[in-house]
Amino acid sequence: MKRFSFCRMAQDGRARLGVISTPRGEIRTPAFMPVGTAATVKAMRPEEVRSTGADILLGNTYHLMLRPGAERVARLGGLHRFMGWDRPILTDSGGFQVMSLAGLRRLTEEGVTFKSHIDGSRQMLSPERSMEIQRLLGSDIVMAFDECTPFPEDEATAEASMRLSMRWAQRSRDAFGDRPGYALFGIQQGSVFPEQRAESAEALRGIGFDGYAVGGLAVGEGQEAMFGVLDYAPGQLPEDKPRYLMGVGKPDDILGAVERGIDMFDCVLPTRSGRTGQAFTHRGAVNLKNARHADDPRPLDEGCTCPACRCYSRAYLHHLVRSGEILGLMLLTHHNLQYYQDLMTGIRRSIGEGRLGAFAEATRAGWAGGDIDRL
Repeated sequence: MKRFSFCRMAQDGRARLGVISTPRGEIRTPAFMPVGTAATVKAMRPEEVRSTGADILLGNTYHLMLRPGAERVARLGGLHRFMGWDRPILTDSGGFQVMSLAGLRRLTEEGVTFKSHIDGSRQMLSPERSMEIQRLLGSDIVMAFDECTPFPEDEATAEASMRLSMRWAQRSRDAFGDRPGYALFGIQQGSVFPEQRAESAEALRGIGFDGYAVGGLAVGEGQEAMFGVLDYAPGQLPEDKPRYLMGVGKPDDILGAVERGIDMFDCVLPTRSGRTGQAFTHRGAVNLKNARHADDPRPLDEGCTCPACRCYSRAYLHHLVRSGEILGLMLLTHHNLQYYQDLMTGIRRSIGEGRLGAFAEATRAGWAGGDIDRL
């Protein structure tokens, strides 16, 4: 079986152009992974997601273990067959979701016990169980089980959390075993403390992973603090492995993180925003609920090839959103995913041509100019 590998093809400053190779296909980096939490990218069919340019999807261990259950998915042929997606899938470990269950969880060295948000049943996640679930799902890229340190947190508590995650990282590595063709990523923790980030990176490098994530960000610290960590954290991780920033983010977050050496991203923002009437465009975010769109015959974003922009006016999209029609959220979700993938295509092309700086400047100028001034 073809093994997992990462090849860096070009570099512009700290930004990297590369390709991740897996038995199920190549992933062009920098890459944005649409989020398919419960084995579906909401409001999108798999073939539509692929048509936007997505090479890989993200699934969620926590949600899939609760419903429909990892064992059931395995009996039905694995997550790829179950959801009709034949390309790579990354599954997160469940650590972030468990962190969010404040008051419903109990954390020990062994793992986390918690009550299901669905039916209140008692559940348990440990490094070993997380690896088992992700193996049953058949995910191509598996994430080590960690505790996502909340923000803000004092230095001593963050340090204890980080060291627990590093012990769990070793257990995840041991439980994952040798699986040719599949990859295991470790997750760096340490909140906003440089010394803790360095200690975490050293521990992960000592264990050895196929890729490395920068975890514990996009949890309320704000862009300035996040970029402050990204100014040094990616450089603490191996250069010859992919670097993944978990849960990020807005287009400007992604562009800034690429400039700081990040290769992979995921976020619910484009799909969630599409379901609430917000669209991302090269002129910035547009709220289709606003009355100013009611008589506007223009496309949402000139030059975009998605169905919303190719076939319909802003006035019609406004009508759909204000009327609560399902088609509206479908079209805007498709548009947002297309916008994100087009942004990643532009980023990759500009890195390869050695002009990321100019691309970033022009892109940010477009966002800053706003949409209203062009009416």
